[in-house]
Amino acid sequence: MRIWLLARVHLGTVAVLFVLTLSACLLVAGLPRAMQASYDEALRRSLTAAPAVQADLTVAVESGSREEDLRERAQFDSRARLWREIVPAELRPLTTAPGHMNAKTTLTPMTGTGGQTYLNLGWLSDADRRVDWVQGRAPGAPNTMRYEGETIPVFEAGIVEEAQREMDLKVGQTKIVGENDYAAVKIVGVFRAKDPGDRYWSHNSDILHVTKLQPPGGLDFEKHTTALISDAGLTALSGEGRHLTYRWILPLDTGAVGALAAPGLQAAVTEFDRVVGLQSTSTASPYHVETGLPNLLDGFLTGLFTAQTVMYLVLGGLLAVALGVIVLAVQLLADRLDHPLTLARARGGSLGQVAGAAAALTGLAVVPGAAAGYALSYLVPGPVLPIVHAGPVIVVLVAVGFAAVRLALLHRTPLHSRRDDVAAGRASAKRITLEVLVVVLALAGAYLLRARGLSASAGQDPFLLVVPVALTVAAALVTLRCYPYPLRLLVRLASRGRAAVPFLGLTRAARARSASVLPVLILLPALAVSVFAAVVGDGISGTQRLASWQQVGAPIRMTSEIEIPADALERVRGTAGVEQVVLAQTGRVQVGYAAERAEAIAVDVAQWRSLLGDAPIDLPALSDGGALVSPELRGRGTLEIGWQARLKLATRGVISSVPGFYTQGKFMVVPLSVQIRPAVNTLLIKGDASVSELARLVPSATVESQEGALRAIQDDPLTSTVRWTLVVVTGALAAYALIAVVLSLVIGSSERARAVSFLRTLGLSERQAQRLTVLEILPMILLTALVGLGLGLGLPSALGPGVDLSSYAGDLPVGDYSLDPFLPSALAAGLAAVAVLGAYAHTVISRRRSLGAVLRVGDLS
Repeated sequence: MRIWLLARVHLGTVAVLFVLTLSACLLVAGLPRAMQASYDEALRRSLTAAPAVQADLTVAVESGSREEDLRERAQFDSRARLWREIVPAELRPLTTAPGHMNAKTTLTPMTGTGGQTYLNLGWLSDADRRVDWVQGRAPGAPNTMRYEGETIPVFEAGIVEEAQREMDLKVGQTKIVGENDYAAVKIVGVFRAKDPGDRYWSHNSDILHVTKLQPPGGLDFEKHTTALISDAGLTALSGEGRHLTYRWILPLDTGAVGALAAPGLQAAVTEFDRVVGLQSTSTASPYHVETGLPNLLDGFLTGLFTAQTVMYLVLGGLLAVALGVIVLAVQLLADRLDHPLTLARARGGSLGQVAGAAAALTGLAVVPGAAAGYALSYLVPGPVLPIVHAGPVIVVLVAVGFAAVRLALLHRTPLHSRRDDVAAGRASAKRITLEVLVVVLALAGAYLLRARGLSASAGQDPFLLVVPVALTVAAALVTLRCYPYPLRLLVRLASRGRAAVPFLGLTRAARARSASVLPVLILLPALAVSVFAAVVGDGISGTQRLASWQQVGAPIRMTSEIEIPADALERVRGTAGVEQVVLAQTGRVQVGYAAERAEAIAVDVAQWRSLLGDAPIDLPALSDGGALVSPELRGRGTLEIGWQARLKLATRGVISSVPGFYTQGKFMVVPLSVQIRPAVNTLLIKGDASVSELARLVPSATVESQEGALRAIQDDPLTSTVRWTLVVVTGALAAYALIAVVLSLVIGSSERARAVSFLRTLGLSERQAQRLTVLEILPMILLTALVGLGLGLGLPSALGPGVDLSSYAGDLPVGDYSLDPFLPSALAAGLAAVAVLGAYAHTVISRRRSLGAVLRVGDLS
């Protein structure tokens, strides 16, 4: 059979099939690549944003005796080489960067301070490249001295500038440390980090800063710092009399991490810890791995699994709808081939030749389209996943297979004949039972998913992926079975009228056979998934806005660790764009007379409420002399707190959180007027002033804006991927829905035109023919649209706890799935408009036919 001739004759249909295949393969192959690239970027950002001490791998061991001490750098180097040799293969590409080693003591009290000041000793393998000495000199070799009748080691050490200020240490001083096993520390220099912002210092923050800790039950803070010693100091540093830990840090190359490898990395870290432990020479202090990488990966994978679940749902629906539209186009092509293939069968053509010709012609359209879409997908950045290769193959196989099977079944016998003008027969009991079973299982699955939530096992929950598909199939079956009944009621009402068009149009719609309405049911999953995507996207957007307000608590918030001067306040008030400024003071207050502490903010709540305006957050009113307290402080009646002075405040209400400040623990909100002299360190600002300008006016303050917090939430790679994918899928499905309506109109155009032509011979006018066509096709389209919209609106609630989108909304649960009515109205109006335009187009085409020719063709059938 001459395939090229058939392709030239049916060039329009072949071109439509080519374009549909190209777009479907581009979406199916390109979207997963873009999504995976964003997943990789999200993981890299997550690991980069985390402190290096959590993301990196650290091998540590405690020394408890002189036999376990490491006295030379060479001993550290040999173990460093060993750790890199035994790193699992999954981690090896990520640990290629050079690391460093350190030795530190902890909880080394300064003698005579009553346990309030701790001066630890620390050695860094690369201190010469990390610090600059701004006073004195670098430490040298240790020596000894006599103290309380004993000879003790004297370590030469350097301290950071912050320790010099906070702990009143000076160059030249010698401090005794320890409680029984004494040692002396001679301060010989003061250093400053060359790059304080380097991730390196995350592992050594105790050397770079003074740590203040409040012991349980204590009112005063302990101060801890670590002084830097030289390589030579290792010879005298022992774990026999103090807490000494050796560490080897293997930095993680966050730029080489991929989301696909994340689950394997968790197992690799566990294996590395096991292998490292086998190298231990002492059971009392074995080698072990210190890292927060598994926890970081757990948090990322939690958000990733949710993102993948949503993506699987919408992309699965997109693929199903795309395949359905392609099948419609193949059906249109098959209808065009019906007459020549019937002649071929009548002249002795075999069934294989007929099926082969249909498959070849379909392949001539879909194979180049699939290849073009597959090639264009490589323009999308991202890793190549199996679906990138499998998606176009599936599209081609479905299209070619449907064409071959459909025409093979249609032309089983030569000169086949069929009647399209009668109602379909009743379905068998088995079929009805099967359909009822599908509906019951779908409803039961939705109920169980809400009742049991997600599976506790890691990875995707198959139950979550099956339930939406089952609900869609159930809705389609119910629609197919039930739509004729309301139409028949309308037919009865129309039969009582004098006009023939409503009766004829509704009758033809009610008697449409299942095979003829199935193409239109592609609209159901298309609308359901697109509305689901729109609902989820709208819910995420609303919750993101709420989260940004809860994070900041005002349009702009300025916080400072010290009091903001009065002249700075006036400059802020005079800044362009500032409309209102609310003063506040934050601090940690003593509750009662014991060691109990609570966070507090003193503010004029009425002014704060006025500043918020129509923001999605609110605060309860607060009268003077009272306080709003957290749930942990409820039920105490009048509270007495220590803050500048002793204050007695009656509890006026319980508040679960203070937007922009406190979300858990013990906290309270008090009126600013209760302070004798408010030490304002926080400003709540309304307006569109420049954040950078405000930060310049008050250098000691940190300035945050609600808009900046919202952008930070929205710019997260996972969040932005979910949102733009939902937008793309919504647009694609809307387009596919409209194409499905057009194709369904074109597929039935010949039969519809023949029927209209017959009626035209009986006196039917052109205007009546147009109304007849609209009444025939519009009921099914509108009913399917309503069911699809209802299913899409109900899917988020039906899935319930199975889709936790808090990772994309500032860690707030997304529960308000409200939808702007514009989208369903636009979709319904668009579909109705296409249907009406299609009806007019068909009547125009039918008008061009010769009625005599139609009658003769009808006589032959």
